[in-house]
Amino acid sequence: QVQLVESGGGLVQPGGSLRLSCVASGSIFGINVMSWYRRAPGKERELVAIITSDGSTNYADSVKGRFTISRDNAQNTVYLRMNSLKPEDTAVYYCNEQQLGSSYWGQGTQVTVSS
Repeated sequence: QVQLVESGGGLVQPGGSLRLSCVASGSIFGINVMSWYRRAPGKERELVAIITSDGSTNYADSVKGRFTISRDNAQNTVYLRMNSLKPEDTAVYYCNEQQLGSSYWGQGTQVTVSS
């Protein structure tokens, strides 16, 4: 049974930084595709960043140059480093794993950007 546990969310002022972590258990971490999504109040869930098993990355236009996704296969962990945070980045952030045709989700972690 695959489980994803996110952490690292919180309240931060505009211009600040946070690093989200997602630890995966029960999966073959080295062959999966990991992503971060977010859902802001009143909006649909959107893809923020994705990283493949070989380390290739892609980002939503709204976060390019500010967010960095990375992974540590030895620790079964994917990270999302978020810099220069804006109020519009406020959302619940979810970790997603795609592996062998199945999709798994974490419970989400709240990020609030406010002064």
